[in-house]
Amino acid sequence: MAYEVTATRRRPQSFENLVGQEFVASTLKNAIESKQIAHAYLFSGPRGCGKTSTARILAKALNCEKGPTATPCGECSICKEITAGSSSDVIEIDGASNTSVNDIRQIKDEVMFPPNSCRYKIYIIDEVHMLSNSAFNALLKTIEEPPPYVIFIFATTELQKVPATIKSRCQQFNFRLVPIEKVKEQLAQAAKEIGIQADDEALYWIARESTGSMRDSYTLFDQVAAFSDGNITYEKIRDKLGLVGIDRLNELFGICASGASQQALEKLDEYIQNGVSIEQLITNCADYLRNLLLIKSGVTKESLLGQAPDRFSREVLEAWSSVQIERAIDIFLKLYRDIRYSLSPRYEFELAVSRLCWLKEYASPAEVKKAIDAVKPLMAASQGHTQQAGTDRPGPAPHNPAIPQFSALQGGANPFPDGGAEPPKTNSADDVASEWENTAAYDDWPDDNPAKENTAPESPMPEANIKPVPIQDLKEALFQKLNETETMLASLIQHTQNWSDQGNVITCTIDKRYEQTQIQQHSAEISRYISQLYGKQVGFSITLVEKQNQQVEKKLPVQVELLRDTFRGTVISGA
Repeated sequence: MAYEVTATRRRPQSFENLVGQEFVASTLKNAIESKQIAHAYLFSGPRGCGKTSTARILAKALNCEKGPTATPCGECSICKEITAGSSSDVIEIDGASNTSVNDIRQIKDEVMFPPNSCRYKIYIIDEVHMLSNSAFNALLKTIEEPPPYVIFIFATTELQKVPATIKSRCQQFNFRLVPIEKVKEQLAQAAKEIGIQADDEALYWIARESTGSMRDSYTLFDQVAAFSDGNITYEKIRDKLGLVGIDRLNELFGICASGASQQALEKLDEYIQNGVSIEQLITNCADYLRNLLLIKSGVTKESLLGQAPDRFSREVLEAWSSVQIERAIDIFLKLYRDIRYSLSPRYEFELAVSRLCWLKEYASPAEVKKAIDAVKPLMAASQGHTQQAGTDRPGPAPHNPAIPQFSALQGGANPFPDGGAEPPKTNSADDVASEWENTAAYDDWPDDNPAKENTAPESPMPEANIKPVPIQDLKEALFQKLNETETMLASLIQHTQNWSDQGNVITCTIDKRYEQTQIQQHSAEISRYISQLYGKQVGFSITLVEKQNQQVEKKLPVQVELLRDTFRGTVISGA
């Protein structure tokens, strides 16, 4: 008998044999038993998880001589023909090879004829997402109202490429990846059927490499069984496929954890000289670090780790924290992305190993914050001061037993013997009153305010030997006076107009509200300067007089008006 690959030999032949798709199997079985059979089904999911096998099982269940039944016999001629793929009423079509609208037209012509020997004529279209838009549109009416003896079963690995108009006409079933434990059980059964011994560690590695696909796991199993001479072990897989085992990884990362960069680089060179590919070594290192992180988090499930937890180095687990292991994983993930564009993948790998050797010095942002928070009490203690009696010099900060001393933490003398830097000088009550005296808000204080009582007397009167400035020159004199200390205020004074003497008040006008507001804020200061310059005690007032922009309509020449009216335009400006 010709050799048959494991994936074909162990293809499921009943709903009970579907691995990892219990929801799909139970739903289809209940639909058949209750005779609620749909006219179109859409199976979607990753590769190798049983979509086409489920379609064949459903075809046998509907056409079995003892059916429709949820448990087809597999012994009648119809079941055998469907299993062998030779039934004329169960048509399997490759969607990738029949993408045109003409292929769909052929299906539309064929569905008009009833089945030859079966109860239903079933069309199984694999990779249906490969059909063109025209083909999908031509199929819409047929799958919406097919003859009662026609059933369509679509299978696809890319559900997002199937039009919504097709999805809405089908019952959809989403197939899932098979758990690693179940894949490992099926591989053990396959090894037992052909009389091969297989270690659990090797089967776990095959199951993990298949990433939940039963067909991929069977294919890899056949490859491993071919060079294992009847006994599949992880050591044989490691040597034949160029893998780095757990023992070698423990040795490499143990050296990195100790910080011996020279030994780590030499060990890496030894692995590469033995023929291990850099890409495979990076993958193995990332997988090893991921397992370390799981163990650090308390995960000991062997199906997740692929190894027994006690096989991982305790030295590495104790040397690196969870944050540092996360940092190491990030290094290798970036390394795998970078080597495809690198000048030399080996240089990149050696740099990554060198970084692992000082990984214990890496501090995460959370650890930096924690350290800063721990130093804050020390900084607060060093800045505390007490005033000594009769002097302004600050004394040393009082000892707080709840706060650790700097010398105790650092092992040296206290670097702040006199209590640290002096605090900023605060203004006295007299200084505060003096500042308020120079502002317009000071005039609004009540007379009984104690700060106002302690201030200097009102604005000084001009001295006898100073000649008073006439009203027409007062604006320029005030500008010269303010320009020495208040340049911005002096420029605002230049914009004022119409200065006049109203007895005890000097008035002026300005045409901008913002400038009026700025000058009014300094009215007390301006009044004081004016009193000095004018020769008598006077107040100051400024009034807002806005400009009136009167637009004088200019008469346009007759020729310009004619052109404007002819072309329906607008005159923007004219000479």
